[in-house]
Amino acid sequence: MSIEYLNFYNNLIRLTTNKNLYKGLKSQDSFSDRLILFLIHFAFFLKVFKKKENTKILQEIYDFNFRQMELTIREIGYGDQSINKKMKEYINFFHFILLEIRLWDDLKQDEKEKKITSFLSNFEEINNLVEYFDDYNQELSKKTLKSYLKSVISP
Repeated sequence: MSIEYLNFYNNLIRLTTNKNLYKGLKSQDSFSDRLILFLIHFAFFLKVFKKKENTKILQEIYDFNFRQMELTIREIGYGDQSINKKMKEYINFFHFILLEIRLWDDLKQDEKEKKITSFLSNFEEINNLVEYFDDYNQELSKKTLKSYLKSVISP
């Protein structure tokens, strides 16, 4: 296990637990909401840094993050049989998110809102989330992969 990958994972957790993200939530936030926000952050990260020279390290980060997610699900108390099913659902949903955001920079505001709504139907103020992920996408674009992995960020 690389300390860089753990830093990265913890950075995603920090971003995901940012209270400002949950302002437009219709009900109390749940593990599912937090997990989806985590997956969206991770998807934007992969979108921005997806380059041929990063393939190996991104695959390692991908594997590490999903291993960490599995450990978290085990800690919550899911049984062995349901963990495999849940992980398959989460990985499929993550790939759906990746597919939907791949052209994010070219989408209009209302198209972005529809995408985010398809991931997070429990939120009323989708425009705030779109603005947040636009900013996050821009911030990622300003850094190198190495600098992002080594830094500790705050939401």
